[in-house]
Amino acid sequence: MQILITGANRGIGAALAAKALEAGYQVIGTARSISGLDPAISWVELDVTSSSSLSSFSEAIAARPLDVVICNAGIYPDKGLSGIADYTAEVLQSAFQVNVTGVALTIGAALAGLQSTRGKIAIISSKMGSSALAPGGSYAYRSSKAAATNLARNLAADLRADGIAVGSYHPGWVKTDMGGTVADISVETSANGLWQRIEQLSLDTTGVFETYDGEKLAF
Repeated sequence: MQILITGANRGIGAALAAKALEAGYQVIGTARSISGLDPAISWVELDVTSSSSLSSFSEAIAARPLDVVICNAGIYPDKGLSGIADYTAEVLQSAFQVNVTGVALTIGAALAGLQSTRGKIAIISSKMGSSALAPGGSYAYRSSKAAATNLARNLAADLRADGIAVGSYHPGWVKTDMGGTVADISVETSANGLWQRIEQLSLDTTGVFETYDGEKLAF
């Protein structure tokens, strides 16, 4: 069995890669720089903001059957911005380029491999992207994660005929470089919960939007 995890070199991605190795998967991990990383993982360099990098990535995985694809790589460019007047086109574009466009193009590159196994896609989104849970602020991150969740929902509808289940997941507020040291939960707690959700994902539950610990979220 083979699993592809983007951003597998640190944080939640690295913890999910460790879970996959424990479960007996061959792990294909992506990172912007792959020098000196865990040799137990088959690394493919990927910068989702670079068209040439995406092209090379597509070629590298084109012939590989994939049982699971986890789109984990993401950014939160809103730190230090207090209101909409602080935002620039570059901040908004960067969020969408990584959190939405990067996810869509990664899945497009992996689609043939997923079709060959009738595999699963897990998109690491956030409840901050829920329109029902919108207290304001963090406009770039929230709107890009809303789009990522919407992407997952539409992929679930379109890929059902191929036997591919798709879910989007909130990892919790996690103690990572993004979440900070005052976050609620450890990387391990998040990864353990996410792994359980992904294992349970099927065509019966495709299109689901859940937290790492199984709470159903409103879109």
